[in-house]
Amino acid sequence: MTTQTTAPETPTPASGKTAGLIGLPEKTGLALALGGSVLTIISTFLAWTWTTAFPGKLTIYGYPGGLQVLVLIGGALATLFCLARYGVKGLGWLVPAGADAAIKFATLATFATSWYTVLAISVDLGGIVNLEPGGYLVAIASLAAFLGALALPFERPEPDPFDPDDTGWELFKHQVAGKWATVKAAFATGTPRRVGTLPSYVEILIIVAVLALGLTVFTYGIGTEYDELFIGFLITAAFGFAALNKSGLIAQASQITARHQNITICGAFVAAALFPFTQTDDQYATIGVYILIFATVALGLNIVVGLAGLLDLGYVAFLGVGAYAAALVSGSPSSPFDVHFPFWAAVLVGALASLVFGVLIGAPTLRLRGDYLAIVTLGFGEIFRITANNLDGISGPDLTNGSNGISSIPNLNILGFDFGLQHTIGGFTIGRFANYFFLMLLITAVVVLVFRRSGDSRIGRAWVAIREDETAALAMGINGFRVKLIAFAVGASLAGLAGTVQAHVTYTVTPEQYLFAGVIPPNSAFLLAAVVLGGMGTISGPLIGAALLFLIPNKLQFLGDYQLLAFGLALILLMRFRPEGMIPNRRRQLEFHEDAEPPTVLTKTGA
Repeated sequence: MTTQTTAPETPTPASGKTAGLIGLPEKTGLALALGGSVLTIISTFLAWTWTTAFPGKLTIYGYPGGLQVLVLIGGALATLFCLARYGVKGLGWLVPAGADAAIKFATLATFATSWYTVLAISVDLGGIVNLEPGGYLVAIASLAAFLGALALPFERPEPDPFDPDDTGWELFKHQVAGKWATVKAAFATGTPRRVGTLPSYVEILIIVAVLALGLTVFTYGIGTEYDELFIGFLITAAFGFAALNKSGLIAQASQITARHQNITICGAFVAAALFPFTQTDDQYATIGVYILIFATVALGLNIVVGLAGLLDLGYVAFLGVGAYAAALVSGSPSSPFDVHFPFWAAVLVGALASLVFGVLIGAPTLRLRGDYLAIVTLGFGEIFRITANNLDGISGPDLTNGSNGISSIPNLNILGFDFGLQHTIGGFTIGRFANYFFLMLLITAVVVLVFRRSGDSRIGRAWVAIREDETAALAMGINGFRVKLIAFAVGASLAGLAGTVQAHVTYTVTPEQYLFAGVIPPNSAFLLAAVVLGGMGTISGPLIGAALLFLIPNKLQFLGDYQLLAFGLALILLMRFRPEGMIPNRRRQLEFHEDAEPPTVLTKTGA
């Protein structure tokens, strides 16, 4: 008996360039998108509400403030893409991969931020009656622009045949899958053209501009003063980045930075070093130094997980070992050892202690694979925390002072430079946390250097071979146990290195700082999420992932008990639609997207 499959009987537009998702002519849709974007820009110079009870100075005419600035940026971006779509001379470089998808995401960014602001004003102040003309105008104009963008034509996918014997539920799933494929096709874009060879100084200037833009976005995001502004920033940044990506600008910028990797990395650290000078006080430098600690530990975990493919669920314990080891020899009155090592010696003690623990834990367990190894490492993380809690002189030897931890850890003093005091550099006052920010930035640079050199070495290629197929790697003569133990030891020592600085920054080291999961990073779950979210096996991926995973929970504290719920939902959505991470290596991107264009040359370690 044969089963006949037929195409859906419901009328669907033929594949190829047809009408968009909205049944409007192409010219009308493009004109509506452009006109709506221009009106959105104009609305940002009008008052959106009559009272200052809503934050952001939205009552002033002629001067955008707060969320209006974000809407202005989104509207300007959408306007430029629309003009490039019309073929305005001099704007073609903005859309090397095509303008349609970029227009859709740019207008979506403007629409989402505008309507979020209008709804927030209405809810906080008690109704839409609290809106001024500018508020009504931005709502209507942004909606019109988005609807016009959805009218732009796109290549519809061929409908999949279905089985007439399917149940109603199976038919419903088939129809939903077909509609979702159509929506994805509507927001798809073409392949960006390659960047031609430019003079070296021009490419370097482009790299400087990209880094300056990144510093500006990060500084603005970390300095958002109220909850509504931060949520609006996330909306604009997410859809705005998607618009730039669909336009092809991100791909072209990546091509240029790939030609000058050393300059890009050095420039990125210079841009990061400029961050404290953009702040008027030490408030956000505090977040900056904790982000660097988190990012450095995540980069060490990236060697274990991203390069070697070993699932470690207790990695934060190595951070704790380094922090405790440094705290015990740094002159704390809570330490049972009456010693005060200089910083360089404390760093060696912390890194060496974590290295020894990494070898001791890895030697008997690394013959395991997959879930079994993950369970063992999870147990090690919990054993470390419980042991540190019991070494209080009552349940065990008096070494860690139990749950009270090692407190009053003195500030560092390196060559007469006291990290606990304010210093004036070039007319700028640098506070305590900014001092530690620069120190941690230097340590992050060392970790990046170790990651690059080890990833490009023979042992790094062996890690990748083990990650891809351990059985095949063993058959090719690679000593799998030795290679994995080296990865475990190197990753542990890098975490201990970061722990030595963390001990001095926090003044106190307690067992509760090193949980498997919790609201406040770093913990093992957040560290693993930073590596997977950012992009396993890359340098910039875990750094950006760690920055986002620390900054976003810090800014979402107003959600209270629902913070982890919202955060978890966001991670699920990101992993669903971009499982390879935000900045994936090309090999992993091809694994998750088989229809993607294959690379001409795979870079070292697949990154």
